[in-house]
Amino acid sequence: MAENQEELESPQKHQLITYSSVMWPRLVTKKILGERLRSNNNFVADFPSNAEASSLLDISSLGSPSLSENNILNQRKHNFQNYKIFISTWNVGGIAPRDDLDIADWLDTPNNLCDIYVFGFQEIVPLRASYVLGSENSKISMKWNSLIREALNKKIQHCLEKQQYNNKLGRKQKTAEDEKAIFESSIPEGFRCVISKQMVGILISVWIRSDLRPYVRHPRASCVGCGIMGYLGNKGSVSVRFQLHETSFCFVCSHLASGGREGDEKHRKSDVAEIFSRTSFPRGPSFDLPGKILDHDRVILLGDLNYRISLPEATTRLLVDRKEWNALLENDQLRMELMSGQVFEGWREGLIKFAPTYKYCLNSNVYFGCVEGQKGGKWRAPAWCDRIIWYGEGLQQRLYTRGESNLSDHRPVKAIFVAQVQGQIFKL
Repeated sequence: MAENQEELESPQKHQLITYSSVMWPRLVTKKILGERLRSNNNFVADFPSNAEASSLLDISSLGSPSLSENNILNQRKHNFQNYKIFISTWNVGGIAPRDDLDIADWLDTPNNLCDIYVFGFQEIVPLRASYVLGSENSKISMKWNSLIREALNKKIQHCLEKQQYNNKLGRKQKTAEDEKAIFESSIPEGFRCVISKQMVGILISVWIRSDLRPYVRHPRASCVGCGIMGYLGNKGSVSVRFQLHETSFCFVCSHLASGGREGDEKHRKSDVAEIFSRTSFPRGPSFDLPGKILDHDRVILLGDLNYRISLPEATTRLLVDRKEWNALLENDQLRMELMSGQVFEGWREGLIKFAPTYKYCLNSNVYFGCVEGQKGGKWRAPAWCDRIIWYGEGLQQRLYTRGESNLSDHRPVKAIFVAQVQGQIFKL
């Protein structure tokens, strides 16, 4: 009987080994195929994606006379409006936001209202196998979107309170600032989410003024995984696109390959090439919509790009202590990539006047590795890992700075752009 049991256990053991050896590739394949099938179809928004109007008219054009072909061409050439765009990127290190986290100061909404807000996050969940291979955890992304909605719409409450205060003072004549505040306070719901998309730890969320929402068309998302086996989503990008009036926008939230050793920058360069190559959007029934990232009119890339400073760690830390940013930037890997004109040909970045954003001790303003007796974790020299760059014309950067929240080992970075947008016209 014992001999028979041993004979049974041997093939069972072999079967278990065989089963475990094939499960990993199957899980990976299933995850890859699942991401490919879902990437362009599913995203979160405050309105259904199929509720697009293909021939929306600009309110300013209502009541205008019929246009000849020459007038149409002339209007296309000169009918541009400027819109302010807020861009933010933050690697939150797998730490969920606190319930009392207030990002209103980061947005500076009472004083500096923009028309479009783009929020990019990396590592909103820990990059463990259960998150990388498992189903998407949307609870954290919903929490971030809830915080964003609350912070953005504080602007409306701020304007209403100011209006009530002025009325109590019995002002008979309103200043231009008061009129602007009252007008902005009348915007219904303030801001709406155009599109929000998550891939593992990468999240991008785009919000727009409610009165501009009717002129947003063709929102889509495209995910590219560059992580494990070159395809999983622990690294890669989530790109979103839409058309505002007659101008197409594409925002690319990326988390590139990490590593501070010599040669690691080549992996980041490879990731960028893969993202540009594999990201794709539907061209539309008339094939007149941009299909690739660089085909869009206005393109902004943001994220934890993980580029380091090509100097010895001791030299880097000394220059950081002295705040000699220019000397550090001369050896910044991303700056060198931008100047080389290869994978980032035609891309630009604003002037950096802030301290490196990585790597900090948690809940501290001290760089990791600067504390005596510090143990555990990987030593990382300070670097500007978190960046915002743009491609093409029609964008002017007005602000480029970092925040000081110590939620994670990265500091958030933000930029404000003014974008030229071509208004819509009557179609003959």
